[in-house]
This record gives sequence, structure tokens and C-alpha cells, in this order.
Amino acid sequence: MPPDPTVALVLAGGEARRMGGGDKPLLDVGGQAILAHILAVLAPLPVAISANGDPHRFAATGCPVLGDGAFVGEGPLAGVLAGLDWAAGRGAQTLLTVPGDTPFVPPDLVRRLAPAPACAASLGRRHPLVALWPVACRGALRAWLALPGPRAVTRFAESIGMRAVDFPVQSGDPFLNVNTPEELMAARSRVAGPRAEPRDAG
Repeated sequence: MPPDPTVALVLAGGEARRMGGGDKPLLDVGGQAILAHILAVLAPLPVAISANGDPHRFAATGCPVLGDGAFVGEGPLAGVLAGLDWAAGRGAQTLLTVPGDTPFVPPDLVRRLAPAPACAASLGRRHPLVALWPVACRGALRAWLALPGPRAVTRFAESIGMRAVDFPVQSGDPFLNVNTPEELMAARSRVAGPRAEPRDAG
């Protein structure tokens, strides 16, 4: 089987403290889980899920679930490294990462972000985890995580020369993160669309 030039990783390892715990990717938006929205956009790329704990909660997706291994507790960059290692095992050259709480990510991310390294931006803000990573940077990331110091994704992204690609905002920010109950309600309202105005009975 020929190698996949690009594979994808859904980062589902957040602790969802502001949501009261649980898995944000499994929250319902528009009748299906946020994760289902993301997987539909990523198809037909091979996809893995970055998550610690019991992997069976994602069994319905059929995707491999990658733990953080030796770097558990080190934040999302540990998940990115696990994804890069998985990508390397498949012979891939690039890894697309998408946070598991972003139900509105646009299609064709790989084409629009290429060449790696690049991340998405919208409304003047960078989204360093909606990104296309060169698999070749995994050695640098492993070394970064092995040293004490900050674990900010933006710091490492800058160290490998990651550029930002601006995405237009039309019906709403395509990179909305569902971090709070209020944002979950906003996402559900966005899927439902505007309510029709009642007709004047007179």
C-alpha cells in the first residue's frame, strides 16, 4: 500500500473544565457530535484521535486513538507529537491537526494551508492547532518537550517557522471553539439557523 502523503489528527485531549468535564468532541451540535462534524470535513484523509484515558469512548469512529505516552500532562503539543509519530509510521510527509471542539472547520484545509508548516487565522487571530505540520519536525518537538520550559503551542510553532493563512469569515468564525456552555448554545443556534418570522395573521 502506498504511503498517505497527508494524514489528520483530531486533538481531543482537553479537560473541558469550563464545561464541567467530559469530552467536548462528543457534545451534540445539530443532531450529531462535534467530532462527527470534524470527521466529515476531514474525509477521506486517514484520521487518528489524540486522547488519554479509555479509548473505547471513541470506538464508534473507527479511528485509532493515540495517548500522549511519555509526555502525558504536557498539553496539546504532546498530542501533536503522538500524531507526528503515527504519521511517520504511515509514511506521511505532513500532519493536519484540528482541535476536537471546532464544529465549523472549513473543508479543503490541506490545500489551503500547504505548504507546511502553516496554521489557520481568522478575525486577526492565529489558530496554531488548526495546522499543517511537517512530519520532519517531530525530532525537534520531542527535544522541545524533553526540556523544561513553557509548552505554548505558538512558541514551538514560531520556532519551526510556521506561517499563518487567513480564512474569510462569512456566516461566522470557522474556527469557533466550544469551550463554555454559552459557546455550545451559540454553536447549536448557528446550526439551527435563523428562525422564520411569524406571519402577520391580520
